[in-house]
Amino acid sequence: MTKLAKYILTGLVISCAIYIFNSCANMASPTGGLYDVTPPRLIKANPPNNSLNVNKKIIEFEFDENIKIEKPAEKVIITPPQIEMPVIKSIGRKAIVELIDDFHESTTYTIDFTDAIVDNNEGNPLENFSHSFSTGDVLDTLAVSGTVLSADNLEPMQGIYVGMHTNLDDSAFVKIPFERISRTDSRGKFTVRGLAEGEYKIYALKDDNRDYKYDNPQETIAFLDSIIIPSSMPAVRQDTVFVDSVTIDSIKTVNYTRFIPDDLILRSFDVGFKRKYREKHERPTREKLVVYMSSPTQLPNFELVQPQSADSAWYKMERSIENDTVSLWITDSLVYKQDTILMKMDYLRTDTLNRDVLATDTLRFLYKAPKVSRSERKKNEDEDKEKEIVFMNIKNTIKSSHEVYAPIYVEFEHPVLSFDSSMVRLEHEVDSVLSPIPFSFTADSLNPRLYKIEHKWEPEEKYKFSIDSASVHSVYGLWNNKVEQPFSIKSLDQYGNILFSIHGLPDSVTSYVELLDGSDKPFRKVRVKNNEALIFDLDPGKIYARLFIDENNDGIWTTGSYEDKRQPERVYYFPKMVEIRAYTDHEEDWDINANPLNEQKPLDILKNKPEEKKRRNPNEERNRQQQGQQRGGAPSAPRMGGAGSGGMQTVGGRR
Repeated sequence: MTKLAKYILTGLVISCAIYIFNSCANMASPTGGLYDVTPPRLIKANPPNNSLNVNKKIIEFEFDENIKIEKPAEKVIITPPQIEMPVIKSIGRKAIVELIDDFHESTTYTIDFTDAIVDNNEGNPLENFSHSFSTGDVLDTLAVSGTVLSADNLEPMQGIYVGMHTNLDDSAFVKIPFERISRTDSRGKFTVRGLAEGEYKIYALKDDNRDYKYDNPQETIAFLDSIIIPSSMPAVRQDTVFVDSVTIDSIKTVNYTRFIPDDLILRSFDVGFKRKYREKHERPTREKLVVYMSSPTQLPNFELVQPQSADSAWYKMERSIENDTVSLWITDSLVYKQDTILMKMDYLRTDTLNRDVLATDTLRFLYKAPKVSRSERKKNEDEDKEKEIVFMNIKNTIKSSHEVYAPIYVEFEHPVLSFDSSMVRLEHEVDSVLSPIPFSFTADSLNPRLYKIEHKWEPEEKYKFSIDSASVHSVYGLWNNKVEQPFSIKSLDQYGNILFSIHGLPDSVTSYVELLDGSDKPFRKVRVKNNEALIFDLDPGKIYARLFIDENNDGIWTTGSYEDKRQPERVYYFPKMVEIRAYTDHEEDWDINANPLNEQKPLDILKNKPEEKKRRNPNEERNRQQQGQQRGGAPSAPRMGGAGSGGMQTVGGRR
């Protein structure tokens, strides 16, 4: 071969190699297909759905892809309720439920997965998936549905049991486990399945000890006074068929069986029972003892043990309205100068049978003065020679631009020994001249340091509040310094007013409207008169409103009692937000029955908002994949892993 031929052959070999290399480098990787937005699909179940005469305790479900079971102990509801927790697990494409309790004869069993079954990769849930079978010759197929709401604020009650009894005696709820159960979802909704024809009573129960009966007064409950008779009827609905999550393919008319009642509302409540016990006690300062109780209670009795006091009134008491915090200001100097104080306390304590019994404790209060170094002590001694007079601190609620409806509160640092109230003045400024005006001055019934000053303020007018020096003397020997504070009242054009015209109220009932802020907290309350609620002097901003029927005429919302068969007082929400504008009168018509209770509360102030599954937009995913192909690279594949890809989830401690 000539030298020229060798050069030509070498060039051809190199060119082929470069071509092959570039061809391999430019090959597009597999895309893995479009993003999956469909839930798992059931292939088969063993035993099949609606089977009769079943005696097999292991139920298996096979799907068209790998699956996971999310929160099986919470989401999977088996009825009749199981005393021993079943084993619920996923293996690859299978979901397995193993029942531990013995079967009841001739009974319909229902396994309600709710939305617990999801595909392994994207987490798409299989919604409302349930499976039924019977241990006898008959399968019960009736169902009832509804919503559980918190009675005081209409919040959806999530994860609360709903149970039914064919035993219509009132004692069944407290003595016998539920016969059929369900559990509410994030919207407070429930469906009790597998019911036979007949009469039932229905209840809701936040079952703390999982015995499916109301045997703990701390558990949240609900009950209906009426008897439930489940039935069914033929019905028609319109179903929308989608090509994908945004494109409609067609709308079909579907015949189905409607199970009724399907709009039950259960209003849950706590009876107000809380265990009573002493939480802690402390001595934050030398002169003050504080006792903290676990819950509202009767006022405890206190007796000094050490040191002894010649004066039986050796303290002044300050307490919360429900007596769960009690402070004793020691007025006897021979007592508070002691570093150790022993005190006997008689109070109510809840025993193991949930009874309140009288208990007695001897409490030790220690006070350890802060350590002072030698240099600090010497410095303090030098300062004492030229020490300024120490006055008792005084706080008040006066604002430079004061609300037209707000009283003034004055709080002293210590309890008051003597008080010359004539030295307290309120003056009205007219043409730069101050003139004394009358006002009411009342001491607080719970806090001996707190006083309330009331006057009907005139809008846009100027006032001055003052207390002369040395007019208030504390139990610890301190006097007050002079107080002078001018202030003005806001003009009415800074406020708005609102009138609710209320429809649907029962005759001859007392009711109140409460205005709520954005956190659902009430800040104003007015009694409804002649089906109207008028509230003046509102600051501009967003407000909400609720109404409660005051059946016992005590001015506050009252909870229910199962023992007395008393429902909680009824509550209604105005279904929208109102924007209060300054210098504007707002009028709103409010039909309390226009919307069902579960649709009344505005979403903005709803705390238990429904859980929404977060799914990636399929169109965005398709665009992302196409962009990856155009760049010549492969898009990132969905991440694999989890119990459904070969691992195993187990609930109940067995595998």
